[in-house]
Amino acid sequence: MKIEKKKLSATEKQEMIQLLHGRFMQNEKLQEDLDWNEVEKKLLDDEAKLYSLWLMENTGGEPQLLYYDRSEGAYYFYDCAKESPVGRRSLCYDQEALEARKANKPEGSAVQMAKEMGIELLDEEGYSKLQEYGEFDNKTSSWLLTPAVVREKGGAIFGDLRYGRIFIYHNGADSYYGARGFRGRLKL
Repeated sequence: MKIEKKKLSATEKQEMIQLLHGRFMQNEKLQEDLDWNEVEKKLLDDEAKLYSLWLMENTGGEPQLLYYDRSEGAYYFYDCAKESPVGRRSLCYDQEALEARKANKPEGSAVQMAKEMGIELLDEEGYSKLQEYGEFDNKTSSWLLTPAVVREKGGAIFGDLRYGRIFIYHNGADSYYGARGFRGRLKL
């Protein structure tokens, strides 16, 4: 799946800012520590990142500002859809796996799509951090950034939440499923 870059219209920018602000207002902990006006200014100053958030939203990710890292001076937005984003499912792990697949190739790969969107694929630590804010992937699973030692052997990892616990599994990197997508985060 190839993502075509476009420039957001003034209306699209405003709608995205309003949507993100509404989600910010639901996170009472962040409201105490942060000034939304500063977040909004930073978003408007970085059109590429605002576009990435727009892509996250339009592929079903429901991005939300989850935390602020004071040491970095960075805001972190995560995909917070209850299930793996619907517009990012049925993908194999990476381009190498896609090219190696002989038959029934999916439309693309999670790693490549995340790169085209301008977001980071969640790793195990990021996936665990996300689960601190709710219960995600009770019926789906999400590809996770895979350690090189696993990927070199042809595998890739994914996570889900079952029975109130986070599970990290492995699969062939060339596999793909209708209920497996990927989640990302964006550092602003």
